[in-house]
Amino acid sequence: MPLILQRLLPHAPLFDFLRVTPQPAPAARAVHPAWVVLWISVWMSAVCNAPLWREVLHLSGHTGLRGWAFMLAFCVLVTAGNAALLSLLAWRWTLKPAAIALVLMAALGAYFMLAYGIAIDASMLTNVLQTDVKEAGDLLNWRLPVTVAALVLPPVVWLSRQQVRRVSPARQTLHNVALFFAALLVAVGAVLMVFQDFASTMRNHTQLRYLINPLNSVYALGNIATRPLRMDTRTLVPVGRDAQLGSSYAGQSKPPLVVLVLGETGRAGSFGINGYERDTTPRLSARPDLISAGNAWACGTSTAASVPCMFSHLGRSGYESRSANFEGLMDVLQHAGLAVLWVDNQSGCKGTCDRIPHADTSAQKDAELCPEGRDCLDILMLKDLDQRLAQLPAEQRQRGTVVVLHQMGSHGPAYTKRSAPEHKKFLPECTSTALQECERQQVVNAYDNSIVETDHFLDSVLKWLAAHEDKAQPAMVYVADHGESLGENNIYLHGLPYSIAPDVQKHVPWITWLSPAMQSRMGAATPCLQKQLAQQRITHDHYFHSVLGMMDVQTAAYKPELDMFNTCRTTTAAKSVAAAPAKG
Repeated sequence: MPLILQRLLPHAPLFDFLRVTPQPAPAARAVHPAWVVLWISVWMSAVCNAPLWREVLHLSGHTGLRGWAFMLAFCVLVTAGNAALLSLLAWRWTLKPAAIALVLMAALGAYFMLAYGIAIDASMLTNVLQTDVKEAGDLLNWRLPVTVAALVLPPVVWLSRQQVRRVSPARQTLHNVALFFAALLVAVGAVLMVFQDFASTMRNHTQLRYLINPLNSVYALGNIATRPLRMDTRTLVPVGRDAQLGSSYAGQSKPPLVVLVLGETGRAGSFGINGYERDTTPRLSARPDLISAGNAWACGTSTAASVPCMFSHLGRSGYESRSANFEGLMDVLQHAGLAVLWVDNQSGCKGTCDRIPHADTSAQKDAELCPEGRDCLDILMLKDLDQRLAQLPAEQRQRGTVVVLHQMGSHGPAYTKRSAPEHKKFLPECTSTALQECERQQVVNAYDNSIVETDHFLDSVLKWLAAHEDKAQPAMVYVADHGESLGENNIYLHGLPYSIAPDVQKHVPWITWLSPAMQSRMGAATPCLQKQLAQQRITHDHYFHSVLGMMDVQTAAYKPELDMFNTCRTTTAAKSVAAAPAKG
């Protein structure tokens, strides 16, 4: 058995049969656990925090001797923080495994922060924990193992060569407590040495706190682990159980048929219909009957944050501070007696479709639409849609139907996989998932081609709806869950904390089409909505209430002031939609 592996094994009886007992080393060669804590902490702060130090070096006002003094004090602070954390784990059987786990965590964090310019918080780790195998595979490239090995192997080899001095449990407890408080004192001292600069920097550059490695990941994991203590995750609070269908359903000749296209990773500024210099939406731009909201904003910068939020009645602030989980938009529509269906071509609905009929197309086998047997193009969701709808209860379909089509859209970093060959309008493309290897224009080309694919998909949805106008009153609402960074300021992908995320991760496309029959039903005309929503600021907070208003579903959960269609409704129609239900 390799000696390096033997030395990394915990000192527990369970592993004794695997251990070849070496000749006892002189007591003087055994190092005290505190030295292991110190040197591992120094390695993590100095080497594994390269993204942090890169950011600090680029800050204005930190030059000359004063700048280097700030850098040194900050490094001492990070080292002390890491030492305080590791001192809590510096026990006989846990020190080496804990040190290796923290170094590995720091190495992975360093790679992704360096490669994509991301920051790590609870939301980002939630995305990681919810990532499926396909999404994880898109992030793999040769740089990942090389970088992680370079950051992990030196401390692992060093640890394997160290014989840690055995200390009695009582003395180890005393030493650990002393080390913990000593680290805290050193951290306080380091801050006080440069307090003015430190306070100003952390106040004006809040992103730095999310780059302190691996404390950022540990804090985020703790935040996720303790969430059940702050929020009742076992109880689902009902919403809209009082939902009733409004007066527009009385004696209707055709039921409403609404498709909600849930976009993925859509930048509002990259859509030609919104004035982008490139014609990425030739089909949509050619239509005079679309309503494009040019000032629409997401409630999160990731799918895990945005999707549950936009389907919630709480709005962004209420959703983030909620004390329990609530039913969402699709539940309310189902309570009202409408037929509902969720079709997913991505990594799941994040809980929003758990209680309604749903289907997953992402794992289907289609030689044409699923190249290489994976990453199916979104158009696949339309292939069997009529058959899926036919399986819903006929009584509900006669009232009305709402379908959600959850796109793969422009999900990165494998943008090149998000468009068919015939829609690759902008070349050359970046074909690597290590986006930093490509010229930025190649990354933009690949992303823009994914928008051309979305243009084709939305046009196909509109044609599918038009084919049903003889028996339904159709409409479509397309909204992206969040935006994307394409290398601006060396930031890629999405998921930065909302407070520090650039606008390109929060400004999203929102495109609506209402058939003439649906306009008449709603009492809201497309020309008016085109004028009103061109500049009016709307957010995902409007989504829940606007869909309920469109479907004329009356419930106490509905807020007419957040219904974006109300600005153009006739007085009679607005009163009908806003009316409270007759009974609870």
